[in-house]
Amino acid sequence: MTTALQDLEQHLQQALSVNVIGLQHAIRALTIAIVARGHVLIQSAPGLGKTLLSKSLAAAIGGSFRRIQGTADLMPSDIIGVHVFDSARGEFGFRPGPLFADVVLFDEINRAGPKTQSALLEAMEERQVSTDREHFQLPEAFLVIATQNPRDFEGTYPLPESQLDRFMLRIELSYPARDAEVTVLERYGSVLAGGGGAAAAIAPVVSAESLAAARASADAIHVAPELHTYVLDLARATREHAQVALGLSTRGALALLRAARIEAGLRGAEFVSPDDVKTVLPMIVAHRLVLSSEALLEGLNESSVMQRLSEQVAVPR
Repeated sequence: MTTALQDLEQHLQQALSVNVIGLQHAIRALTIAIVARGHVLIQSAPGLGKTLLSKSLAAAIGGSFRRIQGTADLMPSDIIGVHVFDSARGEFGFRPGPLFADVVLFDEINRAGPKTQSALLEAMEERQVSTDREHFQLPEAFLVIATQNPRDFEGTYPLPESQLDRFMLRIELSYPARDAEVTVLERYGSVLAGGGGAAAAIAPVVSAESLAAARASADAIHVAPELHTYVLDLARATREHAQVALGLSTRGALALLRAARIEAGLRGAEFVSPDDVKTVLPMIVAHRLVLSSEALLEGLNESSVMQRLSEQVAVPR
Protein backbone atom coordinates (compact mmCIF):
# COMPACT_ATOMS: atom_id res chain seq x y z
CA MET A 1 0.00 0.00 0.00
CA THR A 2 1.45 3.35 -1.04
CA THR A 3 1.32 6.47 1.09
CA ALA A 4 0.08 9.91 0.08
CA LEU A 5 3.70 10.98 -0.25
CA GLN A 6 4.53 8.15 -2.63
CA ASP A 7 1.36 8.79 -4.64
CA LEU A 8 2.36 12.43 -5.06
CA GLU A 9 5.77 11.54 -6.47
CA GLN A 10 4.29 8.87 -8.73
CA HIS A 11 1.82 11.34 -10.22
CA LEU A 12 4.55 13.93 -10.77
CA GLN A 13 6.92 11.41 -12.32
CA GLN A 14 4.25 10.21 -14.73
CA ALA A 15 3.07 13.71 -15.66
CA LEU A 16 6.45 15.37 -16.11
CA SER A 17 8.00 12.41 -17.91
CA VAL A 18 5.62 13.12 -20.78
CA ASN A 19 7.79 16.14 -21.64
CA VAL A 20 11.16 15.70 -19.92
CA ILE A 21 13.24 12.61 -20.62
CA GLY A 22 15.71 11.00 -18.24
CA LEU A 23 15.26 13.48 -15.38
CA GLN A 24 13.68 11.20 -12.77
CA HIS A 25 16.23 12.27 -10.15
CA ALA A 26 15.36 15.95 -10.73
CA ILE A 27 11.62 15.22 -10.43
CA ARG A 28 12.33 13.41 -7.15
CA ALA A 29 14.17 16.49 -5.88
CA LEU A 30 11.32 18.78 -6.98
CA THR A 31 8.88 16.55 -5.11
CA ILE A 32 10.92 17.02 -1.94
CA ALA A 33 10.99 20.79 -2.48
CA ILE A 34 7.22 21.05 -3.05
CA VAL A 35 6.37 19.04 0.05
CA ALA A 36 8.87 20.99 2.19
CA ARG A 37 7.93 24.40 0.67
CA GLY A 38 11.54 24.90 -0.39
CA HIS A 39 13.14 26.63 -3.38
CA VAL A 40 15.37 24.94 -5.93
CA LEU A 41 18.65 25.91 -7.58
CA ILE A 42 19.54 24.04 -10.77
CA GLN A 43 23.11 24.11 -12.02
CA SER A 44 23.93 22.87 -15.50
CA ALA A 45 25.10 23.89 -18.92
CA PRO A 46 22.53 25.62 -21.15
CA GLY A 47 20.06 23.65 -23.24
CA LEU A 48 19.37 20.64 -21.00
CA GLY A 49 15.62 21.12 -20.45
CA LYS A 50 15.46 23.28 -17.32
CA THR A 51 12.77 25.61 -18.68
CA LEU A 52 10.63 22.75 -19.98
CA LEU A 53 10.95 20.98 -16.63
CA SER A 54 9.79 24.10 -14.75
CA LYS A 55 6.86 24.80 -17.07
CA SER A 56 5.75 21.19 -16.88
CA LEU A 57 5.91 21.28 -13.06
CA ALA A 58 3.72 24.40 -12.95
CA ALA A 59 1.14 22.69 -15.18
CA ALA A 60 1.23 19.51 -13.08
CA ILE A 61 0.42 21.38 -9.86
CA GLY A 62 -2.22 23.51 -11.61
CA GLY A 63 -0.32 26.74 -10.97
CA SER A 64 0.71 29.82 -12.90
CA PHE A 65 4.17 30.08 -14.44
CA ARG A 66 6.40 33.09 -15.13
CA ARG A 67 9.94 33.26 -16.40
CA ILE A 68 12.59 35.86 -15.58
CA GLN A 69 15.76 36.12 -17.64
CA GLY A 70 18.79 37.17 -15.65
CA THR A 71 20.74 39.99 -17.30
CA ALA A 72 23.25 42.54 -16.03
CA ASP A 73 20.76 45.43 -16.45
CA LEU A 74 17.81 43.70 -14.75
CA MET A 75 16.43 45.91 -11.94
CA PRO A 76 14.49 44.88 -8.79
CA SER A 77 11.35 46.66 -10.05
CA ASP A 78 11.49 44.48 -13.18
CA ILE A 79 10.73 41.40 -11.08
CA ILE A 80 8.77 42.82 -8.13
CA GLY A 81 6.53 45.26 -9.98
CA VAL A 82 5.92 49.00 -10.01
CA HIS A 83 3.31 51.55 -8.99
CA VAL A 84 1.59 53.07 -12.03
CA PHE A 85 -0.64 56.13 -12.00
CA ASP A 86 -4.27 55.36 -12.89
CA SER A 87 -5.67 58.51 -14.48
CA ALA A 88 -9.25 57.23 -14.29
CA ARG A 89 -9.06 56.73 -10.52
CA GLY A 90 -6.60 59.55 -9.90
CA GLU A 91 -4.24 57.39 -7.81
CA PHE A 92 -1.27 55.09 -8.08
CA GLY A 93 -1.90 51.37 -8.30
CA PHE A 94 0.52 48.47 -7.97
CA ARG A 95 1.23 46.47 -11.11
CA PRO A 96 2.71 43.09 -10.01
CA GLY A 97 5.84 41.79 -11.69
CA PRO A 98 6.63 38.24 -12.77
CA LEU A 99 7.48 37.27 -9.20
CA PHE A 100 3.74 36.93 -8.52
CA ALA A 101 3.28 33.38 -9.80
CA ASP A 102 3.08 29.88 -8.34
CA VAL A 103 6.24 28.71 -10.12
CA VAL A 104 8.84 31.33 -11.02
CA LEU A 105 11.77 30.32 -13.18
CA PHE A 106 14.69 32.73 -12.73
CA ASP A 107 16.85 31.71 -15.65
CA GLU A 108 20.60 32.33 -15.31
CA ILE A 109 20.20 34.01 -11.94
CA ASN A 110 23.94 34.54 -11.63
CA ARG A 111 23.88 36.85 -14.67
CA ALA A 112 21.70 39.31 -12.74
CA GLY A 113 23.45 41.97 -10.66
CA PRO A 114 23.74 41.75 -6.86
CA LYS A 115 21.02 44.38 -6.32
CA THR A 116 18.44 42.36 -8.23
CA GLN A 117 19.54 39.12 -6.62
CA SER A 118 19.02 40.70 -3.20
CA ALA A 119 15.44 41.62 -4.13
CA LEU A 120 14.65 37.91 -3.96
CA LEU A 121 15.68 37.46 -0.32
CA GLU A 122 12.44 38.66 1.27
CA ALA A 123 10.31 36.90 -1.33
CA MET A 124 12.00 33.53 -0.84
CA GLU A 125 12.00 33.65 2.96
CA GLU A 126 8.73 35.40 3.84
CA ARG A 127 6.73 34.88 0.64
CA GLN A 128 6.04 38.57 0.36
CA VAL A 129 7.60 41.62 -1.27
CA SER A 130 7.90 45.18 -0.06
CA THR A 131 7.91 48.28 -2.26
CA ASP A 132 7.11 51.92 -1.55
CA ARG A 133 6.37 51.08 2.12
CA GLU A 134 3.71 48.52 1.12
CA HIS A 135 3.75 44.74 1.57
CA PHE A 136 2.27 42.33 -0.97
CA GLN A 137 1.73 38.63 -0.33
CA LEU A 138 2.93 36.13 -2.91
CA PRO A 139 0.87 33.05 -3.91
CA GLU A 140 0.57 30.27 -1.34
CA ALA A 141 2.33 27.78 -3.63
CA PHE A 142 5.16 30.23 -4.47
CA LEU A 143 8.21 28.31 -5.65
CA VAL A 144 11.42 29.73 -7.12
CA ILE A 145 13.38 27.54 -9.51
CA ALA A 146 16.60 29.35 -10.36
CA THR A 147 19.08 28.14 -12.94
CA GLN A 148 22.76 28.89 -12.52
CA ASN A 149 25.57 28.67 -15.03
CA PRO A 150 28.90 27.25 -13.84
CA ARG A 151 30.98 29.94 -12.14
CA ASP A 152 33.63 29.98 -14.85
CA PHE A 153 31.12 31.11 -17.50
CA GLU A 154 31.67 34.64 -18.77
CA GLY A 155 29.43 37.41 -17.43
CA THR A 156 28.31 35.66 -14.25
CA TYR A 157 28.16 37.01 -10.68
CA PRO A 158 28.62 34.67 -7.71
CA LEU A 159 25.45 34.34 -5.65
CA PRO A 160 25.79 35.77 -2.12
CA GLU A 161 25.90 33.31 0.75
CA SER A 162 22.61 34.60 2.20
CA GLN A 163 20.80 33.80 -1.04
CA LEU A 164 22.37 30.39 -1.52
CA ASP A 165 21.17 29.51 1.99
CA ARG A 166 17.58 30.29 0.97
CA PHE A 167 17.61 27.60 -1.69
CA MET A 168 16.59 24.42 0.05
CA LEU A 169 18.36 22.22 -2.45
CA ARG A 170 20.51 22.29 -5.56
CA ILE A 171 20.15 19.92 -8.49
CA GLU A 172 23.06 19.16 -10.77
CA LEU A 173 21.98 18.34 -14.33
CA SER A 174 24.51 16.65 -16.58
CA TYR A 175 24.19 15.64 -20.20
CA PRO A 176 21.55 12.92 -20.64
CA ALA A 177 22.30 9.28 -21.27
CA ARG A 178 22.50 8.25 -24.91
CA ASP A 179 19.14 6.43 -24.97
CA ALA A 180 17.40 9.40 -23.34
CA GLU A 181 18.98 11.83 -25.77
CA VAL A 182 17.90 9.71 -28.74
CA THR A 183 14.31 9.94 -27.45
CA VAL A 184 14.65 13.72 -27.12
CA LEU A 185 15.85 14.00 -30.72
CA GLU A 186 13.00 11.85 -31.98
CA ARG A 187 10.35 13.73 -30.04
CA TYR A 188 11.51 17.33 -30.44
CA GLY A 189 13.46 17.21 -33.71
CA SER A 190 10.61 18.37 -35.93
CA VAL A 191 11.26 21.60 -37.83
CA LEU A 192 7.58 22.60 -37.83
CA ALA A 193 7.24 22.03 -34.07
CA GLY A 194 10.05 24.45 -33.35
CA GLY A 195 11.72 22.56 -30.53
CA GLY A 196 10.00 23.41 -27.25
CA GLY A 197 6.72 24.06 -29.03
CA ALA A 198 6.28 20.29 -29.38
CA ALA A 199 5.83 19.84 -25.64
CA ALA A 200 2.57 18.14 -24.67
CA ALA A 201 -0.04 19.84 -22.54
CA ILE A 202 -0.07 18.50 -18.97
CA ALA A 203 -3.24 18.31 -16.89
CA PRO A 204 -2.99 19.11 -13.17
CA VAL A 205 -2.25 15.99 -11.12
CA VAL A 206 -1.62 17.61 -7.71
CA SER A 207 -4.48 19.09 -5.71
CA ALA A 208 -4.34 21.10 -2.50
CA GLU A 209 -5.80 18.11 -0.67
CA SER A 210 -3.24 15.62 -2.01
CA LEU A 211 -0.40 17.98 -1.20
CA ALA A 212 -1.70 18.48 2.36
CA ALA A 213 -1.99 14.70 2.75
CA ALA A 214 1.59 14.23 1.53
CA ARG A 215 2.87 16.77 4.04
CA ALA A 216 0.94 15.07 6.84
CA SER A 217 2.41 11.74 5.75
CA ALA A 218 5.92 13.20 5.95
CA ASP A 219 5.29 14.66 9.42
CA ALA A 220 4.13 11.26 10.66
CA ILE A 221 7.54 9.71 9.97
CA HIS A 222 9.50 9.11 13.17
CA VAL A 223 12.86 10.82 13.73
CA ALA A 224 14.91 9.32 16.56
CA PRO A 225 16.93 11.60 18.86
CA GLU A 226 20.09 9.99 17.49
CA LEU A 227 19.19 11.29 14.02
CA HIS A 228 18.88 14.84 15.35
CA THR A 229 22.35 14.44 16.85
CA TYR A 230 23.69 13.02 13.58
CA VAL A 231 22.39 16.00 11.58
CA LEU A 232 23.93 18.43 14.07
CA ASP A 233 27.23 16.53 14.02
CA LEU A 234 27.33 16.91 10.24
CA ALA A 235 26.55 20.62 10.55
CA ARG A 236 29.25 21.16 13.17
CA ALA A 237 31.78 19.24 11.08
CA THR A 238 31.27 21.68 8.21
CA ARG A 239 31.69 24.65 10.55
CA GLU A 240 34.90 23.35 12.12
CA HIS A 241 36.62 21.97 9.01
CA ALA A 242 39.87 23.72 8.08
CA GLN A 243 38.97 23.81 4.37
CA VAL A 244 35.54 25.39 4.92
CA ALA A 245 35.27 29.14 5.53
CA LEU A 246 31.48 29.10 6.05
CA GLY A 247 29.66 25.94 7.10
CA LEU A 248 26.08 24.76 7.31
CA SER A 249 23.64 27.18 8.96
CA THR A 250 20.78 26.24 11.27
CA ARG A 251 18.43 26.85 8.33
CA GLY A 252 20.51 24.36 6.36
CA ALA A 253 20.40 21.78 9.17
CA LEU A 254 16.61 22.08 9.29
CA ALA A 255 16.43 21.65 5.52
CA LEU A 256 18.60 18.52 5.78
CA LEU A 257 16.32 16.99 8.41
CA ARG A 258 13.13 17.82 6.50
CA ALA A 259 14.51 16.45 3.25
CA ALA A 260 15.65 13.24 4.95
CA ARG A 261 12.19 12.87 6.45
CA ILE A 262 10.55 13.18 3.05
CA GLU A 263 13.13 10.87 1.46
CA ALA A 264 12.26 8.22 4.05
CA GLY A 265 8.58 8.63 3.26
CA LEU A 266 9.19 8.33 -0.47
CA ARG A 267 10.80 4.93 0.03
CA GLY A 268 7.87 3.80 2.21
CA ALA A 269 9.66 3.81 5.57
CA GLU A 270 8.11 4.77 8.90
CA PHE A 271 11.31 6.22 10.34
CA VAL A 272 14.33 8.18 9.13
CA SER A 273 17.61 6.30 8.80
CA PRO A 274 21.17 7.65 8.43
CA ASP A 275 21.06 6.46 4.81
CA ASP A 276 18.18 8.87 4.15
CA VAL A 277 20.33 11.72 5.48
CA LYS A 278 23.25 10.64 3.29
CA THR A 279 21.01 10.38 0.22
CA VAL A 280 19.84 14.01 0.42
CA LEU A 281 23.12 15.39 1.78
CA PRO A 282 24.68 16.36 -1.59
CA MET A 283 21.75 18.47 -2.79
CA ILE A 284 21.09 20.12 0.59
CA VAL A 285 24.59 20.91 1.88
CA ALA A 286 27.09 21.32 -0.98
CA HIS A 287 25.85 24.67 -2.34
CA ARG A 288 25.80 26.17 1.17
CA LEU A 289 29.48 25.59 1.84
CA VAL A 290 32.03 28.34 1.21
CA LEU A 291 35.49 26.90 0.86
CA SER A 292 38.65 28.51 2.13
CA SER A 293 41.07 30.08 -0.32
CA GLU A 294 43.55 27.28 0.36
CA ALA A 295 40.98 24.65 -0.61
CA LEU A 296 40.19 26.49 -3.83
CA LEU A 297 43.88 26.71 -4.67
CA GLU A 298 44.12 22.96 -4.22
CA GLY A 299 41.36 22.54 -6.81
CA LEU A 300 38.77 21.20 -4.39
CA ASN A 301 35.04 21.82 -4.78
CA GLU A 302 32.14 21.84 -2.34
CA SER A 303 30.92 18.37 -3.28
CA SER A 304 34.28 16.68 -2.69
CA VAL A 305 34.76 18.38 0.69
CA MET A 306 31.23 17.47 1.74
CA GLN A 307 31.76 13.83 0.74
CA ARG A 308 34.93 13.71 2.79
CA LEU A 309 33.13 15.21 5.78
CA SER A 310 30.27 12.73 5.58
CA GLU A 311 32.76 9.85 5.70
CA GLN A 312 34.42 11.27 8.82
CA VAL A 313 31.28 11.81 10.92
CA ALA A 314 30.26 8.77 12.95
CA VAL A 315 26.98 7.19 11.88
CA PRO A 316 24.57 6.36 14.74
CA ARG A 317 23.54 2.73 15.16
